[in-house]
Amino acid sequence: MRLRTAVALGALAALCCALPLAAQIVPAAPRKTPTLLVFLTVDQLRADYFEKYESQLTGGLARLHRGGAVFTRAYQDHANTETAPGHASTMSGRHPRSTGIIRNVAGVQDPQAPLVGGGGAGASPFRFRGTVLTDWLRFKDPRTRALSVSRKDRGAILPLGRAKQEAYWYAWDGRFTTSTYYADTLPAWVRRFNERGVPWRMGGQAWTLLLPESAYPEPDSVPAESGGRDFTFPHVLPADSAQAVRSFPEFPWMDRLTLDLALEGLNELQLGKGPQTDVLAVSLSTTDAVGHRYGPDSREIRDQVLRLDRMLGAFLDSLYTVRDSSRVVIALTADHGVTPFPEVAHGRDAAAYHVRLDSVTVPMRRALAARGVGSAAVTVEDGMLMVDRAALAARRVDPDSLARAFTAAARRVPGVLRADRVRDLARGDTVNDVITRRWVNMLPPDTPVEAVVTLRPGHVWGTATYAQHGSPEDVDAHVPVIFYGPGFRPGKYDRFARVVDMAPTLARVLRVTPTELLDGRVLTEALR
Repeated sequence: MRLRTAVALGALAALCCALPLAAQIVPAAPRKTPTLLVFLTVDQLRADYFEKYESQLTGGLARLHRGGAVFTRAYQDHANTETAPGHASTMSGRHPRSTGIIRNVAGVQDPQAPLVGGGGAGASPFRFRGTVLTDWLRFKDPRTRALSVSRKDRGAILPLGRAKQEAYWYAWDGRFTTSTYYADTLPAWVRRFNERGVPWRMGGQAWTLLLPESAYPEPDSVPAESGGRDFTFPHVLPADSAQAVRSFPEFPWMDRLTLDLALEGLNELQLGKGPQTDVLAVSLSTTDAVGHRYGPDSREIRDQVLRLDRMLGAFLDSLYTVRDSSRVVIALTADHGVTPFPEVAHGRDAAAYHVRLDSVTVPMRRALAARGVGSAAVTVEDGMLMVDRAALAARRVDPDSLARAFTAAARRVPGVLRADRVRDLARGDTVNDVITRRWVNMLPPDTPVEAVVTLRPGHVWGTATYAQHGSPEDVDAHVPVIFYGPGFRPGKYDRFARVVDMAPTLARVLRVTPTELLDGRVLTEALR
């Protein structure tokens, strides 16, 4: 037996020696760390758009969805699914309870950081807490640089956290700018880009259908869209240049301009040249503008997504022309989804799907005013009851009793699914109860929020004539999570995933260690 084994081993050794060197088993070359991360956030891109428009996608969205690691059950796993909380979670790996960004109106607004050259309100990340992926990369290698661009200030600022890297967004005077938090003047390359005056030269241009009309199953005459005005193709920018630059963000050309700025900055700043890993964060906002105005079931949103697909395809082609694709990692997600217009989904019964809390808040405010409590001490916004405990205590008003009375009254309002005190949510089932979990993930320990109200599916707040998002329901929370490039195994993954899982997963591929505890986890099945 030993003789036969020895003979066999000897024959095998002789065979190996006889083979060409390339045919012999050799250790795999170590994988090179990527030198560029491109993080794409498409504002209001619902996950189901990929399946809904699959046969018509031929560009960048198609490339990422068909060739990337795609998590089909991915969510922004917090309750108030607005733009600011969503963007704060993308590259931080943490829920709003950890980042401190829980609503748009307390997101990046900062009068102490005015815009360079004016054109809008001041903005900075002063409310943001903790670190993001860019910070972890810089701890590893201080040479890491980051550029973040968006139409929205919060879309450009929050993916970078508090880092004083390069962040630019669209001002209402038709320029891309930044705030004094980042710089006192715009760099020459941004000034040159602005001098092209693209939005100023677009007055009178018409947005027409990308494909033949027969390719769009959606009707083009839905009065619920666009507040009952201009709800059919073509859609035309105002001829007046000053008005055109203000309306420009609601047209698909805004995304193209943003992507052009991103490529310009990539080349000017020499991002991705190595040896360190650099970051290019791009937030594309037109899908959000079109979705709000025309709704997720509209012909306009289909055309916008198809145009975005082609734009991203051209962007990726240009990117891979100037950077080695084997050293570039791409991630794509969204900050939130959107709820359909009740008028489209429910027709004549739509009024019942618009919910107001006036029957609760009006008598509550009268009672508080009678006790001498000012209106600023108690506010209700996005279904959240926020109180100034010190102001209530000064008037001998018990905030716990107020929260109990508020939730009891809110539960009786038609269209309300549930109303909870925050202290009760903390003791709830965060594993099986999705609503409880998302509210717990939403609210920091020092939050002034005492109670929260959740609407029934398909219901929206108030009487707004635009499509809404912001609920903890899946229709607002379900978003794409896609990884593409070296280090990732392409395929469709059906496991539950969250946007906060993206940063730790990318950190693993980029060989960097987070510098704080995260809410997210590494999605190991997507890794090579």
